[in-house]
Amino acid sequence: MDKITIGISGMHCASCAINIKEYLSRLDGVFKVKVNLVSQEAYLEYDPQKLTYLDLQKAVERIGYKAVDLSSSNAQNNLDQKQKLSFDQITRAKTKFIFALIFTLPLAYLTLTHHLKFPVPLYLSENMALVQFILATAAILPGYQFFKQGIMTVIRIHRANMDTLVSLGVGAAYLYSILISVSNWRSGFSEAVQGLYYETAAFLITFILLGELLEAIAKGKTSLAIKRLLGLQPKKAIVIRDGQEKEVSIEEVQVGDTVIVRPGERIPVDGAVIDGHSGVDESMVTGESIPVEKSIGSEVIGATINKSGSFKFKATKIGRDTFLARVIQLVRQAQESRAPIQELADKIAAYFVPAVLTIGILTFIIWLMISQNLSFALNNFISVLIIACPCALGLATPTAVMVGTGIAAGQGILVKNARSLQLAYEIEVVIFDKTGTLTKGEPVVTDIINLKGQDQQEVLKYAAIAEKRSEHPLAEAIVRSAKRQDIEIPEPDAFNALTGKGVIARLNKEIILLGNRKLFADKNINTSFIEDKLHYLETQGKTAMIVGYENEILGVLAVADILKEFSAEAVSVLKKLGKQVWVITGDNRLTSEAITRQLDIDRVLAEVLPEDKSKEIKKLRGQGLKVAMVGDGINDAPALAGSDIGVAIGAGTDIAIESADIVLVKDDLRDVATAIDLSRYAMKKIKQNLFWAFLYNLIAIPIAAGALYPLGGFLLSPMIAGLAMVLSSLSVVSNSLLMYRYRKNI
Repeated sequence: MDKITIGISGMHCASCAINIKEYLSRLDGVFKVKVNLVSQEAYLEYDPQKLTYLDLQKAVERIGYKAVDLSSSNAQNNLDQKQKLSFDQITRAKTKFIFALIFTLPLAYLTLTHHLKFPVPLYLSENMALVQFILATAAILPGYQFFKQGIMTVIRIHRANMDTLVSLGVGAAYLYSILISVSNWRSGFSEAVQGLYYETAAFLITFILLGELLEAIAKGKTSLAIKRLLGLQPKKAIVIRDGQEKEVSIEEVQVGDTVIVRPGERIPVDGAVIDGHSGVDESMVTGESIPVEKSIGSEVIGATINKSGSFKFKATKIGRDTFLARVIQLVRQAQESRAPIQELADKIAAYFVPAVLTIGILTFIIWLMISQNLSFALNNFISVLIIACPCALGLATPTAVMVGTGIAAGQGILVKNARSLQLAYEIEVVIFDKTGTLTKGEPVVTDIINLKGQDQQEVLKYAAIAEKRSEHPLAEAIVRSAKRQDIEIPEPDAFNALTGKGVIARLNKEIILLGNRKLFADKNINTSFIEDKLHYLETQGKTAMIVGYENEILGVLAVADILKEFSAEAVSVLKKLGKQVWVITGDNRLTSEAITRQLDIDRVLAEVLPEDKSKEIKKLRGQGLKVAMVGDGINDAPALAGSDIGVAIGAGTDIAIESADIVLVKDDLRDVATAIDLSRYAMKKIKQNLFWAFLYNLIAIPIAAGALYPLGGFLLSPMIAGLAMVLSSLSVVSNSLLMYRYRKNI
């Protein structure tokens, strides 16, 4: 199975996207199709043995649209293709609008002369119907695609779309006018213009072409986030090849290349410094404007800016594997996805056009029966078809999703799908993993208590031997403390880590134990005589560990992990947003409750083994609570995946990031609250868009059908209907674009 992204130009409304999806889904060999109206793209999974890109392109073109391959592995190339497609679309729309306007304006003047007695040359007034026919025909020609796509979708898919409504409305006005004109010419009244709708047909096409132009320009702005991110990527790199410095394109850099970066240059790819030192501006990643010092061994990130000295680094990640490429992919993934709330609009859009056609036909029949006036009934029929706007419904959600996820990315928050953007603000309980999430994950040894007359170094030595092979943060703190005191740490002969209990090591056939009460209880070693010491340390928020040698307890060692800089502020802001804040940890209850007192946490789930974290999340969700889990480690991955929203700290492990729905690039816990606030803001915009789109159609269609005529004689002109339809779509897109004014409200 292969995947491909196809750029599609010519989509105007939700029904266009639905029809394209349905038609492509019918092709033998296509497994899955998603069509995004705003980004003008289709995403397909298909069998390359049965279909080629050319087959897919022809299928798109068979129903009246244009296709462009966007499946290149080079994101910049895809962007260039999309920009070219967008530019071509805007250029075509502008040309068509201007062409139509050139003929519509004189037609408007000639139409007004009938009412306002404007001066008109005699030869024109004597052939007014013919002149109007010529001008209207010329004005309508640029809108041929509405007729082509409107008819093709009916023929190929047996369903109508927005183009069908336009072609019927404009076509009815134009053909009816021709019939009246022919009748007048045959009767010898070539100057008669009563009952003609040429100007209506011309104005409708002109207004719709104007709307298409403005909408294309506006929709192009929704992908600003991707453009800005790609703009950070340098085009060239200086590498050392065959002992010589050589400038190559970014695509030519290979893993293992030695890359040179000079002051003021952007770092081309990810890597590790092997020579020199400098300060690097990593604000695009961390949000911090203060340059980060880099020296031999330091990791550098592609697209960040070298501020001062020169250095060399070894390329470790290139192309799709770089940090920037992964960010871009996550943003694109979010923008391609569909929010659950969009399902409602799509269901309505699927029935919208047939419903409007039915209403239009009923309007025509009813008014013809009531008024016995064909022209009057036709006026209302055209108005109904033209004023109806499925475009606004189709654009309401995806435009807000594209802008919202783009804003989030700019703030260092990667929302991986539209579902998460919608759901985040509904979260009721935010659960933080403790170690490495609320705390720095860099604990230090704070207390050493000896019980057998040994000095403190002896207790620390045995603890360090037991933990020497462990990679746990607490183990690293113990070994680091022993090394600082120049304590020799022999390599243990054997090592075994017992999850949730501690470690057992063997040295010279003697057993060393280091862990909590559970470990020593399993070995039938009494710990009651040191309970007061353990309790005292734990009430201070320290992790107390018992050190044993053979079957004796040598002492107690305490390690504390300090809180991250913004942990307290993050908890405070979340509580202001009305969220419950919990902590889940494998630490014992006393130690955990000390942390909760410092941060004013609502509840702590203590002594939870890593494999049980997801079970605790499941219990809460079973109670009907919407739960977000915030973590950073491998053992957090199941809980992240099992929660309603999984939030991974950007500095965490790859597996945690892959399991999460939201990634905090800056490792700033306040961004959890920002993500929730941005979700609230995006949903507010989506609901506004849907409300106005629904309200517009609910009010506009009855008015266009003549509902107000019996009350005050008000009748809507088809030209005003066309203008209203254009403005409704633009209002939705513009409202979404206003999201770029977002400022944190927390």
